[in-house]
Amino acid sequence: MGKRANGANGGRGRVSRSESTRDLLFRQQTIRRPAAISGVGIHTGKDTNLRILPAPAASGIRFRRTDARSVEIRADMTNVSSLELATTLGRDDITVSTVEHLLAAVYALGIDNLIVEVDGPEVPILDGSALPYVRLLQAAGVRRQKADRRILAMTSVLEFKRDDKWLRASPYPGLRLDYTIDFAGCVVGRQRLQLEVDQRSFERELAPARTFCREIDVEQMQRAGLGLGGSVDNCIVFGDEGALNTGLRYADEPVRHKALDAIGDFTLLGAPIWGHFEVLRGGHQLHYELLRELVANPQCWTWVIGEELPPQVDPLPHDPQQPSAWTPLLAGPPQ
Repeated sequence: MGKRANGANGGRGRVSRSESTRDLLFRQQTIRRPAAISGVGIHTGKDTNLRILPAPAASGIRFRRTDARSVEIRADMTNVSSLELATTLGRDDITVSTVEHLLAAVYALGIDNLIVEVDGPEVPILDGSALPYVRLLQAAGVRRQKADRRILAMTSVLEFKRDDKWLRASPYPGLRLDYTIDFAGCVVGRQRLQLEVDQRSFERELAPARTFCREIDVEQMQRAGLGLGGSVDNCIVFGDEGALNTGLRYADEPVRHKALDAIGDFTLLGAPIWGHFEVLRGGHQLHYELLRELVANPQCWTWVIGEELPPQVDPLPHDPQQPSAWTPLLAGPPQ
């Protein structure tokens, strides 16, 4: 899908990069050695063993169900089978759910190719955050491969609304999130996070943020056969007065976790993204809708492969009538 940058950069000419910078941004990577971890699935309640393995260049991130004929499912938006409370990938009748925390760590560490072996239908929730997966991948080590990586860079504004949810993507030389959640009638309330995302900021500001739910949601989830593995060890439960079962790692931990989920879901595009993404009342479904909109609107972005920077396009003026995540009256001051 899309196109490669072709030098149409408004007359500014080619922009060269040092070889070390080019390698850092535009060389594919995998891990150096296998690593393994085990834990319970938050929705299935079943214990699962997970093992990560190096993978060849250009093979992508693939989940291998070792308990189900070793069927492999590529982490790709075309393989999304469910977005209910988690991101689930599927092929035929084989699925792997709750992949977003591992994928967020994969994205942040710049890993392009990986095999993830699991012996059950759900990735372990561990402590409910992405931090254990960051540590697992760091223990495995990261190595560059002799293959180019391409980056999808926004070149114009893409904006859409789904009911009371809204997302706007605009050009930016990197990944920047402006994420607002709004849980009316709940102590979580409105929270906003603005963050330039790179490996360091992800590890410090997002990776430790844990999954959460409201007390009133617990019984509903369990009636639906979900949340069976949830516990004080892997989930924050909010009641009328605040967190019921654990202390918070951040005062605004819920919005940080939603931003973490977004990065994990962005991984399903199959390439890193450069852009400024402003999200209001987001979730897995809205993140997936963004990927669909990108595929449907290739005129809004270009592929960057290292020789050139993307064309710089001035963002469109904001519509003052449009609800937006950057409006102080809506979301309060930046965190």
